[in-house]
Amino acid sequence: MFLALFGAVEQGIIYAIMALGVYLTFRVLDFPDLTVDGSFVTGAATAATMVLLGYHPILATLVAIVAGFIAGCMTGILHTKGKINPLLSGILMMIALYSINLRIMGLTAENTIGRPNIPLLNSETIFSKFQSFWSNLGIDDAINNLLKSIGFQHVPGTWSVLIVVLIITILIKLIADWFLKTEVGLAIRATGDNKRMIRSFSANTDTLIILGLGLSNALVAFSGALIAQYSKFSDVSMGIGMIVIGLASVIIGEAIFGTKTIIRTTFAVIAGAIIYRIILALALRVDFLDSGDMKLITAIIVILALILPQFINKSKERKRKAKRAAELSQVKKVEQGGNGLA
Repeated sequence: MFLALFGAVEQGIIYAIMALGVYLTFRVLDFPDLTVDGSFVTGAATAATMVLLGYHPILATLVAIVAGFIAGCMTGILHTKGKINPLLSGILMMIALYSINLRIMGLTAENTIGRPNIPLLNSETIFSKFQSFWSNLGIDDAINNLLKSIGFQHVPGTWSVLIVVLIITILIKLIADWFLKTEVGLAIRATGDNKRMIRSFSANTDTLIILGLGLSNALVAFSGALIAQYSKFSDVSMGIGMIVIGLASVIIGEAIFGTKTIIRTTFAVIAGAIIYRIILALALRVDFLDSGDMKLITAIIVILALILPQFINKSKERKRKAKRAAELSQVKKVEQGGNGLA
């Protein structure tokens, strides 16, 4: 159980980067961007291809981020310059990316143009590079010995992956918090709230939308690149339903931790991604559920995350009304008693 939860937390932290990208489009820009399902694979395919061709994993990851940024900008251009519906522009770009991703992974094959998957079993990744440095510190043995002394029989082979993805995600959160408070970040937030108002201040909303979509998909592609290196493979179908996973993370986090400030909201999104992976890991341990049920479990989690807060808010509202009615009733009784004595 502990190892399953540990792996869920590791994956949750990586997927949290993707969830932050989804938050930028759906919550900040109010743009239903379905490019995510394609740009996630673009990041994975680009990083995996470059790693397999012998490039440094960090360079491969940076190029994957740029590829995701370009994909997001293209969606923004289709919407703003081509006047295509936001939902449709995302779908069109997602479909186009399917073929583009096959082409990218096909660069590693000599006899075919496209390739549906790439294994990275014997390739150096960001995580293997960091692990070679981490193993010399002796921290793994110290932590695992401590866990064994308090009763944990099965312990992780290494804590290096958790540490590196945690550092990366925290840095991205801090950068996102800072960016959304800058002049450009505030303009993007205002564009999502009220385009007409921000246009009245002579702001170019088309450029802001394109930039916002580019940054969002850059984060999504970054997450895809890390997942490819974490799971040691890239597949053209690994992005299916990714937008639902991102929305589930955002909704769960907001429902539990709230959205009063930007700092709190970005933390909620990250925590929501981790909680989602933990719920998924626990659900898959149920006997009658299988790994093929992941999409169904995801849909159920999103439905519950959307419906439960409504019931909770209605329950709180009923309690407030009942309390208010009881207070008014008490005041009336006191007033009536005072009039009777008079």
